[in-house]
Amino acid sequence: MQGFIGGWLGQGPLMLGLDVAFLGYGHTTEQVPFSSTVGPRVPVEVSTSNNVLETHLSARLQRRRGRFRPYAEGLVGFKYLFTQTRIGDDGFGDDFGDDFRDDFGDEVASSTNYDDFALSAGAGAGVDVRVFQREKPAKTVQAVSLRLGVQYLLGTEAEYLAEGELTDENGDGRLDEDELDVRRSRTTFLQPQVGVTLRLGGTD
Repeated sequence: MQGFIGGWLGQGPLMLGLDVAFLGYGHTTEQVPFSSTVGPRVPVEVSTSNNVLETHLSARLQRRRGRFRPYAEGLVGFKYLFTQTRIGDDGFGDDFGDDFRDDFGDEVASSTNYDDFALSAGAGAGVDVRVFQREKPAKTVQAVSLRLGVQYLLGTEAEYLAEGELTDENGDGRLDEDELDVRRSRTTFLQPQVGVTLRLGGTD
């Protein structure tokens, strides 16, 4: 999942913006008893996800008008790698309808098991292909384009957890460092992009 918001600098072809992406590289789910006292009478769902949050400032060169608008961009920012575990209620309230579940919420608790930062910079290129445009000026959406592109983002080394369930092997009630499958590597990504671009009224 990725999003970009930007604006033109002056009357030229330079656009400055913020590029944010959320990537997942692993997910596990298991059902366990709520506690040893309650036992299997109250099960909960434990989900562990491995994620990367990317935040970059972007400087993009792109023609403002035309049906086909190729672009090239430079990016600089960081990557945040984290593994998070959430405890859900395993369908608690299903028999009472959606309103009941919404009041209580699905998440019981959550915790970040491991995280690290990496500096990031790179380049991207692509094209916006216009598929819709209003003939008259609009205050909301003026045009819609299909975006095809790719980004190559170099990243410094970072530590992260490998995909898989987290297990308290020695039974001491916590996850010790020797129980975690910690990896370390460079965080360089090649990211294809397919999406939709919205041009707001008054931004030509």
